[in-house]
Amino acid sequence: MAAAVPTPSPFLASTRRFGFAPRLRSLLPAAAMSSAAVSASALSPSSGTGEEAQAAPLPHSTLEIAGARRGLLSGFSSLRAPYRAFPVLASNRHVETIFAAFTRSLPAVKLRRECLRAPDDGAIALDWVSGDDRALPMDAPVLILLPGLTGGSDDTYVRHMLLRARSKGWRVVVFNSRGCADSPVTTPKFYSASFTGDLRQVIGHILGRYPQSNVYAAGWSLGANILVRYLGEETDKCPLSGAVSLCNPFNLVIADEDFHKGFNNVYDRALARALTTIFKKHALLFEGLEGEYDIPKAANARTVRDFDEGLTRVSFGFKSVDDYYSNSSSSDSIKNVCIPLLCIQADNDPIAPSRGIPRDDIKANKNCLLIVTPQGGHLGWVAGDEAPFGCPWTDPIVMEYLEYLQNEKDSSTKINISYEQQGVSEASVPHLTVHGQR
Repeated sequence: MAAAVPTPSPFLASTRRFGFAPRLRSLLPAAAMSSAAVSASALSPSSGTGEEAQAAPLPHSTLEIAGARRGLLSGFSSLRAPYRAFPVLASNRHVETIFAAFTRSLPAVKLRRECLRAPDDGAIALDWVSGDDRALPMDAPVLILLPGLTGGSDDTYVRHMLLRARSKGWRVVVFNSRGCADSPVTTPKFYSASFTGDLRQVIGHILGRYPQSNVYAAGWSLGANILVRYLGEETDKCPLSGAVSLCNPFNLVIADEDFHKGFNNVYDRALARALTTIFKKHALLFEGLEGEYDIPKAANARTVRDFDEGLTRVSFGFKSVDDYYSNSSSSDSIKNVCIPLLCIQADNDPIAPSRGIPRDDIKANKNCLLIVTPQGGHLGWVAGDEAPFGCPWTDPIVMEYLEYLQNEKDSSTKINISYEQQGVSEASVPHLTVHGQR
């Protein structure tokens, strides 16, 4: 594994966006401001057999943890302390979600944009840390970041994860979906929860440029759904060395049901406005489209469902918006994942409902691991040493998990090289691959 290097000049002083903090109270109804006690999900002793039954427990019981390799988490320094959400914010999931969205600090990083041409002539925008092509060794591990719906490299949670990985000597790139983060749109087609073609091209491009590197990916929200679907499609042919999924809606039918309830309508309208804003910048590309497109409905959408009905589901060949949600859920992909995958969810996430988590499939897949926090909201996780304005609580866990996988890869490579030098074939010593604690 490449050694950690000092933070380079592209990383400037972190800036904070406090201007929206006073608006929090006005954005929340009285009901949302009330104290709603959230009970911690206890980590019950395993009653299973084999690896999971033998797993060493964490020194506390504030997290729900499941998966065959749960034992490795007991050695993570980032999980030694109990999960404690920041006071006041933890009282309500909407307060935590909105507080994080408006007041989390935004690390200043100089980025270099690279645009790829997709087979359909669409444009894919990749944002790399400026200067890393010269500052890092060619075999440095690569981390691809996939933001949530309408998100990109200018989002706070993305920047914090980028900064942490880069400080560890990792090469980091943000995959901006079409139209996001001011990326160009060159065809009448954006992106969807089901479409993995652009991600597949990006991974192939990165592997071609850095053939000596192990490549990993981490996605949030819709980006996590796309990532997990990709893993399931690739099965045992997946070229990634590991992945992390955060606040994944998993079951889009359930997520859509909850999206129209109570205060969730605020998020629905906000995301619809973000989608229509992107659409209107490129509206001329959609003029004169024939078939089932309802361009006025998409352009004036007041809900995400309206936008998907008018444009997204038609662009990607679905019969209806319900057909689109039903057949784009990454919950169906978990059973086919063949590389190490860590899923982190918040039990009180208003946008990625806990009841949509495919717990049984995660437990049944030896490659998957699940952590569910009692609080966190959506893209919030205002807890840990850097709360309330610093990185999400999840960042240290994500990084420790990825470094564990990278060290595992390095150990396996060194052992294989050693035996090759001794003239021992890998086939003759199948037990030599190091798998670490399981």
